[in-house]
Formats: sequence, C-alpha cells, structure tokens
Amino acid sequence: MKRSLNILCAGIAVAILGAASSGLGAAPTPLISERPEPQRPTLMVLGSVHLGNPNRDLHDARVDDVLAPERQRQIGRVVDALAAWKPTRVAVEWPHKDQGELDRRYADYRAGRRRLKPDETDQIGLRLAAKLNLPRVEAVDWNENAPGADADYDWQVGAKIGHEEGRLAALSDPKVSEKETRLVQTHTVAGFLRIINRPAYLAGMNRVYYDFALLGGPEVNPGANWVGYWHARNLKILDNLIRLDARPDEHILLVIGAGHAHLLDEYAPDSHAFRLERPDVWLARAE
Repeated sequence: MKRSLNILCAGIAVAILGAASSGLGAAPTPLISERPEPQRPTLMVLGSVHLGNPNRDLHDARVDDVLAPERQRQIGRVVDALAAWKPTRVAVEWPHKDQGELDRRYADYRAGRRRLKPDETDQIGLRLAAKLNLPRVEAVDWNENAPGADADYDWQVGAKIGHEEGRLAALSDPKVSEKETRLVQTHTVAGFLRIINRPAYLAGMNRVYYDFALLGGPEVNPGANWVGYWHARNLKILDNLIRLDARPDEHILLVIGAGHAHLLDEYAPDSHAFRLERPDVWLARAE
C-alpha cells in the first residue's frame, strides 16, 4: 500500500509539472526550487552562543557579563562590521507568532524607553537593525510541540530502549560546555563568533545529531524522532525567511543559536531560495 501511494504521489507531481509547462489552467506558483540564482536574495546566518546564559540546551557556554563596558565595546565593533555588509533586513531567533511583541520591544528600544537585555537578539539583532534604521526586526523562529506525545521524542528513554547509555553519557559530557566556555572567555566577541561560524566548526556541532538519532531501537526510536523534529524546526525557520519575500538585491542577516547555522547554511542554497554569505570575513573587521 505504501509503495502504491509513493507511485501515486509521483504521478501527481508529474501531472502538476506537465500542466505548468503547458500553460494550462491558472498561472502556477513559481517554485523556489527553480529560482535562478540572479533572482535569489542573499542570506547571512550568524550563529551565536546564547549571550544571556538561558541554560536551555544540553551544552551551554558560560558567558561573562556582556553588559560590562569592554564587552559592550566589542559588541559595538561586531555590529559596525556587520552593518558594513548593508543588511536590508535583520531576523532573529524569536517566535514568528510573537512578531507583535518583538515590534514593541524594538520600538521601545529605539525610543529610549527600554534597555537592551544581555542576549544576542537584543545585543546584536536590535542594535544592528537600529543602526541601519530598519523599520522592524523579523521574528522567524518556530519552536512549538511536535506531533505525537512527548514520550515519542524522549531520547533519554530511547537510550535505555536501545541500550545506548554509554552513547548518551558521551553526548552529555560536560567537557563540551567547558571547552565552549574557555573559547568565549579567551576571545573577544568577534573572535569567538568567527571561530564558531567557521564551516568546519558548525559541521562538527551538527555531526553529534547523528549520535542522538541512535538513542533508541530499530522500531521505537525517540532519538531519531527528536532529530527529525530538529530538522523540521529549521525547515520552518527557512520557510519564515522565504516568506519575507525579499527582493533579489536584498541582504538578510539572521542572528540565531549556532546549532542552527549548519542546517540553514545547507538549506538556503540547496533550496535555491537564497544565495549564501558567510559572516567570517565581515567579523574579521571587528577584531
């Protein structure tokens, strides 16, 4: 039955493409996957550690007070360097459904009614948008409940199901957080952002998800479910970026947790939605 369904879906796809090419019926929606390169806006994904230490992730770098004068000077140089790329839109890791709240936050900051919090959304996203005199900051995140029960995604239980307790222990090793903390503490803001945004560093962060996907058994695998959810979340972020409907000459800069950056750097050009700009060269100007 499943094989028949796949064949049917393939037939529908062929029929749709055939209708589009023959010009029959209503004008088809232009496919992102067929967008020529000159028609793609440019996206820069700036991955960051969470500057405000929210402790939401398995591994978190401990960041010193970014409101301290020296760190503020460093962040100012990062914002100046990114502004030189001339972004026409700044997007941040903020729930898309809460765009109104982000609009108020940005308006209050620009009006001098609100001080910036010590997180990357405020310190980089809002500061950069204000410096560029942009009318808004774009909220593009999605982080809602996935389909099914919470237990379907519980990779800690999955480790027991698949007898993968040793793998889980290695993935949970606090040395990973300690290494990131040392990186932050021994570099300027531009310095550690340059390092964590190098393609090889981002790829290394992403590879551990393949180990998470093994936290389960061949039939019941919460680890693989959770990694699938992670990919789905990043696809929804990409969708929200695409729906900004930016012109081909526009520059979109996304400030987001570094764990997202590898996938978004892959999705953006693979989908033909965007041309990709790496932040490394621009951050070098701030050092």
